[in-house]
Amino acid sequence: MSSIHRFFIKPEQIKGSFVTLGQPQAHQIRNVLRMHPGDKVIVLDNSGWEYIVELREIERDEVKGEVIEKRLNRSEPRTKVTLYQALLKGEHFEFALQKGTELGVVSFVPLISERCIVGDVDYVEKRRERWERIIAEAAEQSGRGVLPRLEEPVLFAKACRDLKLRGSFAVMPWEGEKKLSLKEALAQGGKPFSVSILIGPEGGFSEREAEMARRYGIITVSLGPRILRAETAGVVASAIILYELGDMRP
Repeated sequence: MSSIHRFFIKPEQIKGSFVTLGQPQAHQIRNVLRMHPGDKVIVLDNSGWEYIVELREIERDEVKGEVIEKRLNRSEPRTKVTLYQALLKGEHFEFALQKGTELGVVSFVPLISERCIVGDVDYVEKRRERWERIIAEAAEQSGRGVLPRLEEPVLFAKACRDLKLRGSFAVMPWEGEKKLSLKEALAQGGKPFSVSILIGPEGGFSEREAEMARRYGIITVSLGPRILRAETAGVVASAIILYELGDMRP
């Protein structure tokens, strides 16, 4: 079943044992994948359940099918990783969204920090629809059962305060940290159920931001002796966390 194409749909598109898919899924099924009645797809209603659906009617703007099996999706990680990714220019932020989704990040927070080249709310809102589409496509491709959330953008100082108020276990990879590794920080945290990661922009976090983060209980960590690009650091940190906390097992 792993090679079956997957589609996230709205819960109201499932009525009893019958499923209706509109655009753009109908276009993809009919014109891109060239599927036929009798072929099977998996649809997901973002609840953690997945439905194996046999296609019955394939029209230009609508596809109808029948549910032949309902099962619980088992790909969602135990550890809930939230990635506070500083806004990046061009396609770099989209890369972080896509690869973070594939890995198992459950929530993305666009972060506005001191050295952000782009740093306004309008920039985020103009791209929200595109970014949500990138997340959905990556979730379908990687077998996720629930769509990661794309939260509202937040200023660095507010993010620090919010994390402190929630008592979240939070780490901040920073090139100025020379002693504590991410693995060591996780070991000290005692297998937290949720982890927040703060990732800086192209120019990194400033010394002032690192000091502020520490005051709010956020742990600055090293990702090793090599300097990673801003769009890579969050992916690497997420992978390390999910591996160390046991979420990369088969």
